[in-house]
Amino acid sequence: MKKQIAGYPYIKLETETFTENQMKERSAFFFEYMNKRRSIREFSDKIISDSVLENIIRTASTAPSGANKQPWTFCVVRNPITKKMIREAAEQEEKRSYNKRMSDEWLADLAPLGTDWQKPFLDIAPVLIIVFKRIYEMEDDGHKHQNYYPQESTGLACGFLLAAIHNAGLAALTHTPSPMNFLCKILNRPENERPFLLIPVGYPSEECYVPDIQRKSLDEVSVWYN
Repeated sequence: MKKQIAGYPYIKLETETFTENQMKERSAFFFEYMNKRRSIREFSDKIISDSVLENIIRTASTAPSGANKQPWTFCVVRNPITKKMIREAAEQEEKRSYNKRMSDEWLADLAPLGTDWQKPFLDIAPVLIIVFKRIYEMEDDGHKHQNYYPQESTGLACGFLLAAIHNAGLAALTHTPSPMNFLCKILNRPENERPFLLIPVGYPSEECYVPDIQRKSLDEVSVWYN
């Protein structure tokens, strides 16, 4: 059913209704499933089909955005030469960060995670998804249209993206070599786009180990005003 509200077309919201017990079961199941999601750095090179990647990106694009501008672009990189270029440029920035930019406290916090400036997963993972935020939109005649809250909106889309990757039985890593402007040049992106996240995606390797970390408790991450 459609109707006009303030001169604009609206459609009736389609929702599902659950009992209290169903809601508890569904929410508990989803928490337990998402709690198994981990960032990895040891990938298999097993290929991922286009249809799976397309569905993952479609899911990410259902995220809310300021004024529904959907200010994001997902660049899917499979080409080995392009991945190699990205790795080399990322490692240059990461080496500067580890040797000069990062504080002693930062390096100490990273030590249990076993990270360093070398990023072989950028070559090995079958897919790199580079997420760009679109600062504005531009028409063919050069006229610019503002996007609203592109930082927040793109962050929400990345959260949806990571959940969709995990739901598909795949793994990912949120990688942020800083600065990331080299991605604009390598991928020849337009001037209205800024790199937001570099996400290797793939299957974990057969011998994939992750740090034995713990999530913060509910009391540590929430405050209830009843």
